[in-house]
Amino acid sequence: MRGTPLLIQIFVVYYGLPSVGIELDPTPAGVLALSGNVSAYLSENMRGAILGIARGQWLAAYSLGLSYQQTLCYVIAPQALHIVLPSLPNSFIGLVKDTSLVSVITVTELLRSAQEVIAATYQPLPLYIGVACIYWVLCHLLEKFQHWPEAHLALPIGH
Repeated sequence: MRGTPLLIQIFVVYYGLPSVGIELDPTPAGVLALSGNVSAYLSENMRGAILGIARGQWLAAYSLGLSYQQTLCYVIAPQALHIVLPSLPNSFIGLVKDTSLVSVITVTELLRSAQEVIAATYQPLPLYIGVACIYWVLCHLLEKFQHWPEAHLALPIGH
């Protein structure tokens, strides 16, 4: 998923899956493509964070008698969360911006709504500027929100 453009993924889900008998309406197809794409990036971020935890943390947990699941849940995951936390909101901000791509499969979202108004008014510039401003405000709010978890979960990590 990470090696192909999101727009191609959207086309494959919406136009390609019916050739193998899976037909989806535009909105579920868009949600599936977007969630598949962002989950590929998020899982890679989390994998990297887990690998960033020192091997000694695993060994210490095992020496205390913790199982693999307990070690992952109580020792590794909290430390990995601190590593991955700064990149998570950036992924969600990217997802918000990527929602504009589902307009190509007739999902009525912000850009698609603007295109419908443009077709009636023939005034593209003000509407596209308005859409850009709305996306900017949404992303700016998400950026401001990202500082809250960082501030409240900022604990020193011993590697």
